[in-house]
Amino acid sequence: MAVMAREAWTDERLDDLTKRVDTGFKEVKGEIKEVKGEVKEVKGEIRDLRIEISGMQRTMIIGFVTLFASIFASVIGAVLGVLALA
Repeated sequence: MAVMAREAWTDERLDDLTKRVDTGFKEVKGEIKEVKGEVKEVKGEIRDLRIEISGMQRTMIIGFVTLFASIFASVIGAVLGVLALA
């Protein structure tokens, strides 16, 4: 088994590594900021959807109550009509 030669870490190599690491962290920080912005947008869209769904729910409840009231009024009218004929 061959022994690998040990490389020396000179100040220049360490400085270069430090620069590359710093650059990498800056890129990651930038990407994190982008993701945070996108998350805020998604939260806003979700809030808007909840408002829309709430409005649709109110509309459906009003429609069902109106439908039930009209059916109930028709049944009462039919019953009164039958009783009037009797």
